[in-house]
Amino acid sequence: MNEVKLLDTLKEYFGYEKFRPLQKKIIQSVFDGKDNLVIMPTGGGKSICYQLPAILLPEITLVISPLIALMKDQVDGLNANGVPAAYLNSSQTEDQREAIFKQIENKELKLIYVAPESLQIVDRFLVDGKVSLIAIDEAHCISSWGHDFRPAYTQLGYLKNRFPSTPILALTATADKATRNDICRQLNIPAAKKHIASFDRKNLSLEVKPGIKRFEQIAKFLKNRTSESGIVYCLSRKTTEELAAKLKAKGFKAEAYHAGIDHDQRSQIQDDFINDEKQIICATIAFGMGIDKSNIRWVIHYNMPKNLEGYYQEIGRAGRDGLESETLLFHSYADVIQLQKFASNAKNEEVQLAKLDRMKQYSEALSCRRKILLGYFGEYLQEDCGNCDICRNPPEFFDGTIIAQKALSCIYRLKASEPISVVIDILRGSQNEVVRKNNYQELSTYGIGKDISWQNWQQYIIQLINLGLLEIAFDKNNHLQLTENAKSVLFSKEKVFLADVKQQVEKAEKDKKESSSNSLFEKLRQLRLSIAKEEDIPAYLIFNDAALKDMEKQRPMSDAEFLLIDGVGRKKMEDYGYRFIKEIIAFSKDKREKKPKTKRSKKSNTFKETLELYERGLSIEEMAKEKGVSTNTIYAHLIKLYDEEEEINLHQFVPKSDLKAIKKAKSDLNDPNSLKAYFEHFEGAIPYETIKLGLKIIADK
Repeated sequence: MNEVKLLDTLKEYFGYEKFRPLQKKIIQSVFDGKDNLVIMPTGGGKSICYQLPAILLPEITLVISPLIALMKDQVDGLNANGVPAAYLNSSQTEDQREAIFKQIENKELKLIYVAPESLQIVDRFLVDGKVSLIAIDEAHCISSWGHDFRPAYTQLGYLKNRFPSTPILALTATADKATRNDICRQLNIPAAKKHIASFDRKNLSLEVKPGIKRFEQIAKFLKNRTSESGIVYCLSRKTTEELAAKLKAKGFKAEAYHAGIDHDQRSQIQDDFINDEKQIICATIAFGMGIDKSNIRWVIHYNMPKNLEGYYQEIGRAGRDGLESETLLFHSYADVIQLQKFASNAKNEEVQLAKLDRMKQYSEALSCRRKILLGYFGEYLQEDCGNCDICRNPPEFFDGTIIAQKALSCIYRLKASEPISVVIDILRGSQNEVVRKNNYQELSTYGIGKDISWQNWQQYIIQLINLGLLEIAFDKNNHLQLTENAKSVLFSKEKVFLADVKQQVEKAEKDKKESSSNSLFEKLRQLRLSIAKEEDIPAYLIFNDAALKDMEKQRPMSDAEFLLIDGVGRKKMEDYGYRFIKEIIAFSKDKREKKPKTKRSKKSNTFKETLELYERGLSIEEMAKEKGVSTNTIYAHLIKLYDEEEEINLHQFVPKSDLKAIKKAKSDLNDPNSLKAYFEHFEGAIPYETIKLGLKIIADK
């Protein structure tokens, strides 16, 4: 697929000028007809990987998604962006379904969302060649190695057999190695290309505290965060209700949310949170999967999650707009005991218990938490992150290279065939049955760590796991395995620094500046909320917080400038541009501010580049290809350059016949100031950008 066409579609429907890492590669693979597995963290842009191809592919795209709330959220977002989409589920009436069936038959939809349990509803439309793409969201649900196994997903393996020529795109935010391989096996896509995005959410700060006086700690945490949205995750329904009641008594807009609450009430709570009517949700893990709210500023875990996958996915609901956000985890021995009970008698009990143990190790860690979290998913940081409680208040470290080499050598000689307990027994020279039965006393590493206690060895090996030198193979009886990074310690004499396991590390609290209620961002946020109420849609579907922050910084005061804001596509420019620009101009006048001359300091070079390309005589399409942006962006640049009195001849981009038609329409239309009115008047025959240039030429005559 032509790159300029992809970028044009990205800007027009989603408002972005450039793809995020991996998105273009994945989308191109879809157009090449390949099967793909995408591991991309929450907020990383998974949805665009199938939504954008769906717009350009000839037939419908089938999306399998686990929750009704998730489907509704996605469909509302697509419709708000001008993409025809719908969902089918068991809660709909027969008439509602028939109306959607008719849309499918008439090829009026580009995407149809269904739950795995409801595939039979659309069965009569599923014909090979009539479905251009099958996207399976939350694909980890198919695997018993995954953290959220759902039996209904196991039926999806038949799709590849039934539609051999249709590419399958499996997507998930969290999956370790064992789960990734199992997803491909069960979906019958063994040759699928695997795309694994970075799990590093730098904007999330990580903090862990002991679970004592939790409410007092939460109240203190929230003291300077009265205008921010957040989620508190709890293990039990009772805890959510008790905590919400306490927070309400303190004056916070908080609600409990769990599966025992009436469906209509749950929907209302969710809508209130999405629309910023409620600030805090105290929830079981039933909440959040269907939420695409981008301005959640913090996530607290009142209780320890059962595994790192769930923890990572839940904290990933904070800061999806890319702005600074905070996470806080409380841990206690009582939580561990409770979670062990939950795991007992499960089909994959041993895996669940091993993953819980890893979660406990993260909570008690003495090394950079981000390194631990990323290492769990196979991504290794070279430097400490600087944005977790351990990095802010590091323990004292010592040269533990010899200790590390002893442990790594032992695992190397065992050929990665034993779990942590047996490795420690060998290092300490134990005489137990496992050692004698396997003749481990014959190994050269037997007894080389007698001088270190069993408990301290356990702590040091956990640190080696946390440092990315070892990993636990959950699908191989939890055996310890060396990573690639271990080789440099074993064979290249790279030093390893370990934390003193005896030291008690004090945690520091991060100061938070109170945001000004009189800021332009707050004015734009209130405008967004007002429009959301008028249109009865979630506020973030209009613009996310990151887009509002960019508007606050850039102060766009014309259509061309507004279109350069990340997250502003053509439809949103048509629907909301005028009101937001008006608010920005009014704010600037109230504050007696002039538009900053360095307003686009970060983008000033890109305007200069566009001018140079224009002066070289390149066409719009050639300029877009050269810069790797959409043609919409080039049009916006040219208008901006023209407004700044650069020598740009707009006539060369507008055919005389179109200019004549635009001029006539200007005198005929009831609302000659509405770009949308012109576009609809010409029934799309004259492109939006041509209309803008034409009006600019007419206005300057």
